[in-house]
Amino acid sequence: MPDRLRELIQRLDLHDLPGDLVELAFRHTSYTRELSLPEVASNQRLEYLGDAVIDLVFADHLYITYPELTEGDLTRLKAALVRKSALASVARKLSLGDFLLLGYGEENSGGRNKASLLADLVEALLGAIFIVRGYQGAYDFVLEHFDDLLEDVVNRDSLSDDKSALQELLQARGEAPPNYVVVSTAGPPHDRWFTIEAVLRGQVIGRGEGRSKRAAEQAAAADALDAVDEWLT
Repeated sequence: MPDRLRELIQRLDLHDLPGDLVELAFRHTSYTRELSLPEVASNQRLEYLGDAVIDLVFADHLYITYPELTEGDLTRLKAALVRKSALASVARKLSLGDFLLLGYGEENSGGRNKASLLADLVEALLGAIFIVRGYQGAYDFVLEHFDDLLEDVVNRDSLSDDKSALQELLQARGEAPPNYVVVSTAGPPHDRWFTIEAVLRGQVIGRGEGRSKRAAEQAAAADALDAVDEWLT
């Protein structure tokens, strides 16, 4: 295990986690490919597990903490918490990107600051914690280290308008709002399913689906916000 990971284990009190498991959580696919390691040697499997763990932890916490909220409100709150940009903010708070094991190309393209990679890393680390500490251990870790995110999402409108947020982001940079293009429509008239893309200067920056055009546009805007560091230059 790289020495720098020992520093992180010390700081986050992860002493009960095996060193090789912690290292696995920080191995990006670009790193394992350069070393000609098998695909399972990257953090993707832990990311898969951690994604489910985080989803359940937030669902559990929100259900208990806000008994007055409807199912729809709880769903929108949780969606704001688990989006890639939100998880990446936690990774930046904990400086997790400093410890990512990246391949040469990903390192040079700014991979340590990409929201998508940082969010995947958070999920992988939670997967590792879940394996060793179980659900309660993962729950406790999330409440301890995701407190700023929880407070931020709950204090600002939890039902935030992603289209407005994306438009404000673009306007602050002198850009026009994106166009929302219907890519496909499926289902009978009483049960439509829309797929919509958010397009900026001819580039697709987000894609979303929903039972109404408005819902699909919101999902496309949310997808664009999650991937902002990949398309906004």
